[in-house]
Amino acid sequence: QVQLVESGGGLVQPGGSLRLSCAASGFTFSNYGMRWYRQAPGNERELVATISPVGRITNYADSVKGRFTISRDNAKNTVYLQMNNLKSEDTAVYYCKAVFGAGYWGQGTQVTVSS
Repeated sequence: QVQLVESGGGLVQPGGSLRLSCAASGFTFSNYGMRWYRQAPGNERELVATISPVGRITNYADSVKGRFTISRDNAKNTVYLQMNNLKSEDTAVYYCKAVFGAGYWGQGTQVTVSS
């Protein structure tokens, strides 16, 4: 079955960096777009970044443009989110999503930006 497993979250100081990974299995990864979302306490889940099946097209929320980079390695069935210059408002649980059918979600990884 489809599985998405996020990793790489943690506690980081403002201005720091983290790289999130999402390992996919159970479907033909290179055929589908992937997305990263995040959800902070009390907020709705918001779209952070998207990437096309072969990685040529990416899009970002205005709030992360210039700081975050989405990428993928289709040989490893993995999508990444490189997060630089992190701010306290980036604190959230980050989820990856496979864009096909009804959509498939991972379990999320916590990112906390705090001094």
